[in-house]
Amino acid sequence: MKADWGPVVVAVVLFIVLSPGLLFQLPARTRVVEFGNMYTSGISILVHAVIYFCIITILIIAIGVHIHAN
Repeated sequence: MKADWGPVVVAVVLFIVLSPGLLFQLPARTRVVEFGNMYTSGISILVHAVIYFCIITILIIAIGVHIHAN
């Protein structure tokens, strides 16, 4: 039985990249987008969660990313 690691890898990478305030924050406190400010807000968490859900749905369900380990 082979394990499919594609969804796990995609989910972890997207979670790290789309963490609000780590690389960017959308919307930010004073601007539309800020980079590397390490702050967050409730609305930015919601926006990043929606972006995360959309991208992970496209990559896993529509494209079908698969990584099989032996």
